[in-house]
Amino acid sequence: MLNELFKNRERSFWVLNVLGWGGYTGAAYLGAVTHEKPDTFIAVSVAAGLIGFLITIPMRYGYRVLWNRSSWQVSAGVLLISYLAAAVWRFFHNQLYWDWVKNGYTPESIWYNLDGVTGSFYILLCWSGLYFGIKYHRQLQEQTEQTLKATAAAHQAQLMALRYQLNPHFLFNTLNAISTLILDRENETANLSVTRLSDFLRYSLDNDPMKTVTLRQELEALDLYLEIEKVRFNERLTVQREIEASALEGLVPSLILQPLIENAVKYAVTPREEGGTIRISAKVHQGALMITVADDGPGLGNGKSPHKSSGVGLKNTRERLKQLYGEKQALTLAPADPHGLVITINIPYETRGGEDDD
Repeated sequence: MLNELFKNRERSFWVLNVLGWGGYTGAAYLGAVTHEKPDTFIAVSVAAGLIGFLITIPMRYGYRVLWNRSSWQVSAGVLLISYLAAAVWRFFHNQLYWDWVKNGYTPESIWYNLDGVTGSFYILLCWSGLYFGIKYHRQLQEQTEQTLKATAAAHQAQLMALRYQLNPHFLFNTLNAISTLILDRENETANLSVTRLSDFLRYSLDNDPMKTVTLRQELEALDLYLEIEKVRFNERLTVQREIEASALEGLVPSLILQPLIENAVKYAVTPREEGGTIRISAKVHQGALMITVADDGPGLGNGKSPHKSSGVGLKNTRERLKQLYGEKQALTLAPADPHGLVITINIPYETRGGEDDD
């Protein structure tokens, strides 16, 4: 509620100014009452607070003119405006004091009208400091909010770009496989492949890249991709799974595994006549969700590191994890036994309930 109240600059100025001068007037009133001053003196004290409030209104417009000037011009302007405003304030205060308390007293010199101007000057100088301090704070806060919004927008755009980078080779290979099926008059299989490709693409486009899905949902989407690939490789592609029940409820970025599986297909299945095996495992350990994708391909020992040659795949995955989890994530590559590559993702274990489980 307070944020909404002070969100509008005009409203916040009036609220703060009324509260400030209300506090000044209240303190002056209590001081007069405590010292058992006459009612006329109390009336002058209250009137002085009202005069101070009215004088700061034109001061505000003067400071608006000074706002974009150089620092020395602002400093000189603040001192001059504060002193002139203090002189006007003391003039009216003294006139009221002499008329109401001193019963029409007339000073011997006109300079007595400025009696006490130094104290009023300090008060208005403090008011000016608060005005500029609050104004600078609001400006800094707005700039910070704009910077955060720009950073968030760039962050979201980067994630969306990373998320929507589908390897064109996958699409080309799939379409070629479907075309081959049509030429071979395997229309039913071709139609099924088109349906799976449509479902996979729809899933990739419908899911917000800024949000997460359960590992169960991720594996269901991965099944669509693997079924498409099996059209190309048939029995040459073998997929094994070892997933803990608790891991299935863990939240992961949508389609985070697809580039890893695509990498394994590219290096462990495609170049080998006998094909290859891909193993997907997941478990929860010490508050972290550990997902492993392993293959029995050439691994890192053939001079062609998949990390370097697969381009978008692993780099994309690393960047997405970094954007989403910062330093609370890891993606590691290691040789498999007896041969192949093991890619491990380690991220915080979170569920839809918002609680981390050990």
